[in-house]
Parts: sequence; structure tokens; C-alpha cells
Amino acid sequence: MKWNYTKGLKDLGNGAYAYLQPDGGWGWSNAGLIVDGEESLLVDTLFDETLTREMLGHMKDATGLGGGDITTLANTHANGDHTYGNRLIENAEIIASEASAREMEEMPPEQLAFMVDNGKDMGPAGAYLAKSFGAFDFKNVGYTMPTKTFSGEMTVKVGDKVAHLIEVGPCHTHGDVLVHVPEDKVIYTGDILFIEGTPIMWEGPISNWLKALDMIMDMDLDAIVPGHGPITDKAGVKVLRDYFTWIDSEARLRYDAGMSWDDAARDMAGGKYSSWLDAERIAINVATLYREYAETSERAPMMELWGLMAELSNR
Repeated sequence: MKWNYTKGLKDLGNGAYAYLQPDGGWGWSNAGLIVDGEESLLVDTLFDETLTREMLGHMKDATGLGGGDITTLANTHANGDHTYGNRLIENAEIIASEASAREMEEMPPEQLAFMVDNGKDMGPAGAYLAKSFGAFDFKNVGYTMPTKTFSGEMTVKVGDKVAHLIEVGPCHTHGDVLVHVPEDKVIYTGDILFIEGTPIMWEGPISNWLKALDMIMDMDLDAIVPGHGPITDKAGVKVLRDYFTWIDSEARLRYDAGMSWDDAARDMAGGKYSSWLDAERIAINVATLYREYAETSERAPMMELWGLMAELSNR
């Protein structure tokens, strides 16, 4: 691709931008900006206000628009690495899906701050969590919720451009949204796409995620901006689709054989995609698939999930 995977703002042309944060691992997310005339749409903020403030500085240098000038903010989903900087977009209407707005209340920054501060006293799971999130400042986040919500689809005018907000969740989270700008042939996918890193399927079902990837494949696009990792094209989308096809097939075989979700994850962890960044996330994905196969809402305990990831990351 012509956009190098380095930290900072990338000009996609015609008033469309991507902000990238290597290496794309835990918390190091991407964002986007669409500008036309006096109107602008920011796609996501970052995991803390320090990072978001830095991003807004780069955007102001390139476009003249600071946090107080951006007219609309769209959060692609509820996770803090895409929402915790919302307060700095001072005068914008903040849009999210209804499902995302409800989910945002489940993990306030204070809770993550506590886990990071006390992880060393919470065994291997806590230590892994603290290591994953220790670079971020959750204590100084003024958590700001959406001011407008929708379900299904919503159109946002940005000057003479149209941005389509398309709800494709639940899959990564409860209310995942794609932001598609047909005129620019650009899409901002949030965490429907992880490129060069292992995706996290907190919610499922996997069929929704596959439908979302197929939707992206059917669009006329020049640039695809993932939630984590480098800007990509449809070949990158296909790679992720192949991952989900593989993990669904392999997990189903082990489920049908009576293997537990954690043993299945251990058994699969050295497989085809083990070289990917944060490959230990396979623990979350297998646990979610098992819940789907069993047709139950009962989840694996969160600390068990983090503990297994800690174990797999040390292999």
C-alpha cells in the first residue's frame, strides 16, 4: 500500500484522513477524519485523552480543525480505545449505535485504572491485563457518552459528502458500526477489521462478522481503514475472513468431540495463525464460539479468559 504503517495522520485524498497507531496491539487503535467545507466527521477517539489530544494536534496542523471545531463524532463501537477521548471533541454531536451506547456503561475508565493498578495482586491474569493496558492513562478520562443513537443505518452529511453509518453488530461487540464514504471510496471499519493482528470476538455470532466482511468486499473502495493495523485493501479483508472460517471449523471439531473451550484454545493456539500479533486472543474467540454452539448466554469468567491468554502468551 502507498500509506506507510507509521504513527500519525495519513492523507487519503479528497478530505479523507486516517490516523494510525502502530503496532495495533491492545489499545493501539486507529481513527479517521472526513472533511468537506465547514463540516467534519471524526471516526473514533483513542484510549486516553493524552493520545487523543496528540491526534487532534496532528489533525489541526493538516486541516485547521481542532477538537472544538469538529462537527460530528461517530464511535464505531463501545470499547474504550475508540471512545475514551470523546470529551475532547467539545462541540460535536456524538453518534453511536443504541447497542454501543448501552455497552459503553459496562467498562468505565475507572474500572480499567483499578485493574492496571492492582494487576500484580491478581495473579497471572491480572499481571497480563496490567501489562497490556499499562501504557494508558485511564485516571484522567472524562468519559463522555453519545448524544445521538441509531439502529440499523444512518446517513450523516459532511458538507456535500454523505457518510453511511451501517450497524453490523453484534460481532466484535454488541453494536459495531462501519462508516462508509462512497464519494471517497473509503471505509472506516472500527474493529470489524484487525490487520496483521488477531481479532477479538467478544460477542459474535461469527455469521454476523462474516456478513460484515462480505459487505466490505462488495463495496467500491480505494482505502480500507481498520480499527487496528495498517490501511488495507480487499486482500486484507479476505485474510481475516479466512481466519474466521478456519477458527470456526477447528473449534467446531473440538466442541463436537467434547473438548472444553479452554483445552480447545490450547490445542489450536499453535496453529495456522499463531504468528499473528496477540495470537493468544484465540482464547476469547474459541470461548465465544463455544457459547454460540451451545446456544447459551453463559460466558466464561473474564479472569479465566485473561488467565488463559496470559498462559498462551508465554508459550
